[in-house]
Amino acid sequence: MKSLKLGKNISQKASVSGITRFGVWILVNDFEYYLNYTDYPWFKKATVDQILNLKFKHNHHLLWPDIDVEIELESLMHKEKYPLVYLP
Repeated sequence: MKSLKLGKNISQKASVSGITRFGVWILVNDFEYYLNYTDYPWFKKATVDQILNLKFKHNHHLLWPDIDVEIELESLMHKEKYPLVYLP
């Protein structure tokens, strides 16, 4: 008896695709987002390991537990609806 082919993987994925001196690149489901340090200052002082420890929860929530940063994917997709305000 042969096993059936596995179905298409419908789970969504997120990973850090690059870190520069100006910001962080995040790849989510084959689409790349750029998080510059001006708008996302939490990443500027973080270590590489802290930035790479990215969790993708519920297919819409990006979480960096080591630096206590959470970003909704929707806010990256539609920045005009979510004006950023950083209060130190």
